[in-house]
Amino acid sequence: MVLRPWRESDASAVRKAFDCPEIQRWHQRRMDSAEEARDWIANWETAWGQETGASWAIVRADRVLGQIGLRRITLPQASAELSYWLLPEARGAGVAGRAVRALTRWAFTDRGFHRLTLRHSTGNLASCRVAAKTGFVLEGTSRGSHLHADGWHDVHLHSLLCTDDEA
Repeated sequence: MVLRPWRESDASAVRKAFDCPEIQRWHQRRMDSAEEARDWIANWETAWGQETGASWAIVRADRVLGQIGLRRITLPQASAELSYWLLPEARGAGVAGRAVRALTRWAFTDRGFHRLTLRHSTGNLASCRVAAKTGFVLEGTSRGSHLHADGWHDVHLHSLLCTDDEA
């Protein structure tokens, strides 16, 4: 498994992901065309250039399994918010945990980040398990803070510091 930059040729995998009911359940965004998927990929390139975000394809044998990224990068504070999703065929095999560990190691060791956060709907038990297994500490619950297709969700906030044992 490797993390690599998104390619325009990954647009079909991105579209497939956002067509997945489980991914749609936890995101507001839809991908209704290949053009939208290519724009989504291009937006990550722009965010990287502006140092505000970064996203990588999680890939095995040149097949996209999912996404992992850093949003809301704040370089003066050495912090960012981690995000991820997996295609159905990659779930339940430890892929998310391995990707989270790889990205946190890179962020802390190679890039000097101090703090990473991870947010998810309190109903998203799989994301809560990934956060816990990768050492992210549950800091609390933000009530009604994320709007999803089915309404407002309470959200767990987890964090990991570069000084934590798991980091």
